[in-house]
Amino acid sequence: MITEKEKMIAGDYYLAGDPVLVKDRRRSKNLLHRLNVTEYRITKKAREIIKELIPHAGANLYIEPPFFCDYGYNIHCGDNVFFNVNCVVLDCTKVTIGSNVLFAPGVQLYTATHPLDATTRKTLESALPITIGDDCWIGGNSVICPGITIGKGCVIGAGSVVTKDIPDNSLAVGNPAKVIRQLNQ
Repeated sequence: MITEKEKMIAGDYYLAGDPVLVKDRRRSKNLLHRLNVTEYRITKKAREIIKELIPHAGANLYIEPPFFCDYGYNIHCGDNVFFNVNCVVLDCTKVTIGSNVLFAPGVQLYTATHPLDATTRKTLESALPITIGDDCWIGGNSVICPGITIGKGCVIGAGSVVTKDIPDNSLAVGNPAKVIRQLNQ
C-alpha cells in the first residue's frame, strides 16, 4: 500500500495531516529553530544542522538565517548554493537546485499546490517539482511556482513571479515573469 509520504513526493493527492508527515514537519521545524535562533551564526554546529536538515546537498551549501522549509529532505542542491535571509522552500516534493545558484533575500520556492475544487481542497493537497539549473541568480522576493523549471545560466529579476518554465540563459522579470532577453554565455 502506498503511503501518504510516497503520494506527496510522487505529486499525487495526499493527506497533509498524516501522522508521518506531521512528525517529519515537526522534525524540520525543530532543526530550523536551532538553525535560525540557537545557532544563528554560521558555525560548525550550524553546518551540522544544515547537513541534517538538507542531506542531499553538495559542497558549500550556505544558508543565511532565517531560512524556512517544510521537510528539507526533498531539497537537492549542487555545489556552491547560497540562500540569503528569509528564503522559503515548500519542499513537499523534489526541489532540484544546480550548482553555483544564488538566492537573494526573500525568495520563495513553492512545490505545494491545492485542488481547485473546494470540497477536495478541504482534505487533500498535492505538489509539483521545481528544477533550477546551474549558474542561476534568483532576485529578491521572487516566487517560483509549483512545477517550474528554470534553465541553466538564468537571472530572475527581483520581485518576479515565475509561472512558466524559463529557457537556458534567459533574463526573466515581472509578474508573471517574462523572458526579456537571452544572456550571453
